[in-house]
Amino acid sequence: MGNPFALKTEALSTEMRLLLALLAAEKAEDLPVRFPDLFREADWEEFVKLALHHRVYPNLYPRMKNLGEAVPGEVTGCLFAHYSRNTFQMLHLSAEMEFLGGELARRNIRALFLKGPVIAKDLYGDISMRTSCDLDLLIPLVELSGAEAMLSSLGYIKDDYIHTVLNDWKWRHHHTTFTHPKKGVKVELHWRLNPAPSGEPDFEELWERRRLSKLTGRPVAYLGKEDLFLFLVSHGARHGWSRLRWLLDIKQLLLQRPDAGRLIALLRKHRYYHVGGQALTLARELLDAEIAGELGRMERAPKSRAMAQGAMFYLERMVNLHSLPVPEDVASYHKRHQFALFSPVQKLVFVLSFLFPYPEDAETLPLPKPLHFLYVPLRPFLWAWRKSKRFT
Repeated sequence: MGNPFALKTEALSTEMRLLLALLAAEKAEDLPVRFPDLFREADWEEFVKLALHHRVYPNLYPRMKNLGEAVPGEVTGCLFAHYSRNTFQMLHLSAEMEFLGGELARRNIRALFLKGPVIAKDLYGDISMRTSCDLDLLIPLVELSGAEAMLSSLGYIKDDYIHTVLNDWKWRHHHTTFTHPKKGVKVELHWRLNPAPSGEPDFEELWERRRLSKLTGRPVAYLGKEDLFLFLVSHGARHGWSRLRWLLDIKQLLLQRPDAGRLIALLRKHRYYHVGGQALTLARELLDAEIAGELGRMERAPKSRAMAQGAMFYLERMVNLHSLPVPEDVASYHKRHQFALFSPVQKLVFVLSFLFPYPEDAETLPLPKPLHFLYVPLRPFLWAWRKSKRFT
């Protein structure tokens, strides 16, 4: 990690430094000799909490099981227990992925599997080396109703958490969630890779560049290398890189040598150039990822490095953006950091989106559906009314 433009990492805990050292090393056997203080001073209970939070225990267990007395036996045993459970979970998801892929094909519904076992196999060569709690599928918006009907017919139950007015769900949201109560499987049905104001290729482009995974008996489609990089980068950045697993995915994908020219053109077109640079900087300096050729210029860009430094906030803490309520200081920082990642055009779209009606407007002043268009001119007044009531 001898980069002359290194990130400021002084605020990282001993346990996080040890975690990073283990994940970055090609061989972990010599780490107790190279970093004896980290092993001696680590709070092992805190270390396990970090490993679980960052979803990297499948990678840690194979690296740590042969370190002998440098690691307490109960730590290795705990990691093994989670590693074993994850292996069974991934096998279970693989079987369901094959089943759903077959059902979709039977109904002529095109689908790209975004994460889950197919990505674990592609990036790590072994489904046990990556965690997944659900299956994510991307489908064309026009086929959404058919896919939802299919899942319902198969016993999946939709979580109707999306409230909408004037069809804002199509761009303010990007997926809906289904859960199978008996199988214990959650499926996220995407019609976009990310919510607005993200830029992204349309489904037809992604479908043309798709790859086929032979993980299961029936091949399933998933993203091409460069498209997968864009998706992983946009997803990780949107969540502040608050889980190291996402950075580990980037490191593994770089080992496949994606076409740098095509990748840079794709990131520029969809306004993710510096966000991609942020991911490369973090992966290189924290996990010793190898950045080759043209990608190095993107990684060394001052804006990319500033964004990467901004993401250190999440790694200095154990931030979980999915556990509500998010602490006020974290929520406030996250809003600012996310806005800073947007391109100028995305910032303009994001600000203008506040002028479009929200479901809260319909709750404040219920109107018949044919009159919902009136929420557009009424939006500023309804917003001001809610604000005034909050402070009275």
